[in-house]
Amino acid sequence: MPDTDLPSVLFVCVHNAGRSQMAAAFLTHLAGGRVQVRSAGSAPADAVNPAVVAAMAEVGIDVSAEVPKVLTVEAVQASDVVITMGCGDTCPVFPGKRYLDWQLPDPAGQGVEAVRPIREDIEQRIRGLLDEIAPDGQA
Repeated sequence: MPDTDLPSVLFVCVHNAGRSQMAAAFLTHLAGGRVQVRSAGSAPADAVNPAVVAAMAEVGIDVSAEVPKVLTVEAVQASDVVITMGCGDTCPVFPGKRYLDWQLPDPAGQGVEAVRPIREDIEQRIRGLLDEIAPDGQA
């Protein structure tokens, strides 16, 4: 049981090295402490994708210290909203949770040029999500 009244969001992709890291970083950056943010992967990579680190740095968000984390049942249970990004059936499903599946290209093996449009798409989705779960003025 979370010890806070803040809404909590878990972003899940296979490697937790690209899409979910960008989404978590944008939500953390834009929410200003109004949302608990987690990210994880069903098969985490060893490190965050360097092109993702570079693309996020371009918009002033540093994810260079982030480390891909393994998806746990506890992380899902502790989250109000679970947003999957291409992990399919490997994401555990629990009753009472809200699930969203964001179909986004996988930036793995891509350069910064390919990551930028994915980053922009994620930022727009995060802004919409934030307006819905934690509007300005509601802390």
